[in-house]
Amino acid sequence: MSHKEDNEGKKSPHRTELYTSIPGTCLPIVYHPDYNITFMGLEKLHPFDAGKWGKVIHFLKEEEFITDGNLVEAREATEEDLLVAHTKGYLSRLKWSFVVATITEIPPLMLLPNFLVQRRVLRPLRTQTGGTIMAGKLAIDKGWAINVGGGFHHCSGDKGGGFCAYADITLAIKFLFERVEGVSKATIIDLDAHQGNGHERDFLEDKRVFIMDMYNRYIYPGDTFAKRAIKRKVELDWGTEDSEYLQKVELHSEGALNEVRPDIIVYNAGTDILDGDPLGGLSISPQGIVKRDEIVFRAARRRGIPILMVTSGGYQKKTARIIADSILNLHQQGLIGAEALEAEGSSSLVTSMMCSSGSVGSRFTAV
Repeated sequence: MSHKEDNEGKKSPHRTELYTSIPGTCLPIVYHPDYNITFMGLEKLHPFDAGKWGKVIHFLKEEEFITDGNLVEAREATEEDLLVAHTKGYLSRLKWSFVVATITEIPPLMLLPNFLVQRRVLRPLRTQTGGTIMAGKLAIDKGWAINVGGGFHHCSGDKGGGFCAYADITLAIKFLFERVEGVSKATIIDLDAHQGNGHERDFLEDKRVFIMDMYNRYIYPGDTFAKRAIKRKVELDWGTEDSEYLQKVELHSEGALNEVRPDIIVYNAGTDILDGDPLGGLSISPQGIVKRDEIVFRAARRRGIPILMVTSGGYQKKTARIIADSILNLHQQGLIGAEALEAEGSSSLVTSMMCSSGSVGSRFTAV
């Protein structure tokens, strides 16, 4: 049902709202207030700051880098969108609150009716997932894109875990392979503190996807089976600090992109590498995180490869400020932003409506 067959018997992509065209006045930065999870204080039972995405946007607005008018408004991924990567069986299991409680690591969710869990927990995650898929197309169009959320790298097509209920990285890449002519190779650079076992399991046998993963070798998930998908594996020790870390980021991101030239880079920019993070176990400074992101974007820009960044893990209250500072630094370094200057004379309201609604009749099924 999610795909129709064309005259040659091939399946053609389903109709989606996630590939609407975005006016040039919009920066390819994707966000929606629905990203943030606030529900009876339950979000406080997980170390994740479930409102960090809104805080990032707040800081970027304070610095006058973005406005409501030039942001791209994320749309929620539909079931048909999700079926591009997920099994029907897995999506059905999410209708059990117990399953969602296990995936998100918030045990009290199992006591709540599933319609509340869907609305207050899974809808925000589906909207972030839609944002990553949208940002994939924007990266191809604009040369770069940032989803202020997403990066659910522990979720694969048939299994969630580690607060990741939807496989947004897998979905973004599969959408591009299916729908955008000329996109046939992708490189994932995963610099979250944890191994990205979800996308690794999804692309284990897919030679079109090159995975570089740099993570603390001693922490969750320790998925030995998934590690077979990693083409460039960099395992770090407890307490790794800036100097060693940044040398490895530069060496291996350059090496990965020299080994295979992809049509798109998906950059999983987790901030759980920050010193003091309760789950990451590394000792990277805020300045180190800013420099890390600059190194990756510079490597992409030097080669003219489109890059999609997602924000992934980060479990301290100060991570939102660091993400915002990193995005501002990318702009100051000329690595993002230049292509999307707001048109003179257009009001924020008009631009906002355009950024959130797309052009009439612009839904893609294939290019």
